[in-house]
Amino acid sequence: MREIVLDTETTGFNHQVDDRMVEIGCVELLNHLPTGRTFHKYINPQRDMPDGAFQVHGLSAEFLSDKPVFAQIADEFLEFIGDAKLVIHNAGFDVPFLNSELRRLNLPPIPMEQAVDTLLIARRRFPGAGNSLDSLCRRFGIDNSQREKDGHGALLDSEILAKVYLELVGGRQPDFGLNAVQETAGPGAAAEAWRPKLRPTPLPSRITDEEAAAHAAFVDKLGDGAIWKKFA
Repeated sequence: MREIVLDTETTGFNHQVDDRMVEIGCVELLNHLPTGRTFHKYINPQRDMPDGAFQVHGLSAEFLSDKPVFAQIADEFLEFIGDAKLVIHNAGFDVPFLNSELRRLNLPPIPMEQAVDTLLIARRRFPGAGNSLDSLCRRFGIDNSQREKDGHGALLDSEILAKVYLELVGGRQPDFGLNAVQETAGPGAAAEAWRPKLRPTPLPSRITDEEAAAHAAFVDKLGDGAIWKKFA
């Protein structure tokens, strides 16, 4: 199962008027494991940067002035995400911004059904609790010190959200050592790597001969109709 953890930064909150995206960051997961493949672009919004937005992500209009406009990166972005599920914290914000940019290019919108909203998952799991990305990092013991130090960034937030998402859907398994599968290994490498292999030598039984004999005597007392005898 392929999923893309995605985050964006924008000039503000109103995509229906004149706010635009200024950064996209994506992290690829395969069977809930990071593959090492990412997508990251800064985008020239072709407008000024409000101070409120700058205080959040630190991206100035001057910094973005020589970056590509969305039209120049749209095909590469769409090819990267494909038809994978998009894991987003507050999809109701990011998906409309993405679709606003796509509409300007007469490209099909991303259906909301393609998004997995981690904010909604967190609200269901922890009703009444703080469910911001920072709050969830504290809840799950995930290091977000770089975010607190350097501020928001779409790729950094996607990497952190990937860890939060794995906790929300069942917990991390950091000892597998599979979170850095090389891109050159191909998309099937991670899926193959995690599959358990048979032990070359079966583990010895932990049941002693005395315990096995006692169990057999107990089952005999239950009579011929005992369900245990079907598994003897």
